Amino acid sequence: MTDRTPRGCFITLEGGEGTGKTTQIKHLCNRLAERGIETIQTREPGGTPAGEAVRNLLVSGDTDRWQPMSEALLNYAARVEHVTHTIAPALERGIWVVSDRFADSTMAYQGICQGVGRDRIETLHDTALGEFAPDLTLILDLPVETALERANRRNAGAPRSEDRFERMGQSFHERLRAAFLEIARADPARCQVIDANGTPEQVAARIWASVTRTFGI
Repeated sequence: MTDRTPRGCFITLEGGEGTGKTTQIKHLCNRLAERGIETIQTREPGGTPAGEAVRNLLVSGDTDRWQPMSEALLNYAARVEHVTHTIAPALERGIWVVSDRFADSTMAYQGICQGVGRDRIETLHDTALGEFAPDLTLILDLPVETALERANRRNAGAPRSEDRFERMGQSFHERLRAAFLEIARADPARCQVIDANGTPEQVAARIWASVTRTFGI
């Protein structure tokens, strides 16, 4: 009998617009590779051809393009594809997966900030994915004014704008920041809040300390 390949670990980075998730995922995947850990970097919405098609529907256009429940359903349609075709197969092969956003974003954006409700999002998750969840979620936290300045610089001159959520206004983003912190408080065994102030290297060091402490690598 051959030994079964150990399951990979699933890490998600969460937070509001402009908190630096994409940059930090690159740092983290590089550090994991240095430890000899095979890793897949992915994102939501996205991660599969179907997910990327849904992403195009969600991140551009008028801010009132969708009803909040419609947004939640679109996110979960993409998420089922993502888990089925990308995340779960990699984990089964012993590959670690690091994702820019996952289910906590739907809870924060649509569930809490846009009024769909925690219970309805939890029911949607249970229906779509059951108990599937990340092993570790790192929530990058940054004052809203600073985060939106970063996001606006990132989007300036971009060939295809993905700024629909950035345009929802500062009060929305204040509520969003509070929502992510609320999620972290509700699930401290899985979620860790990372101070996203400072240089990319400083933030990466905080993330790496959290990952090494959690997984003992």
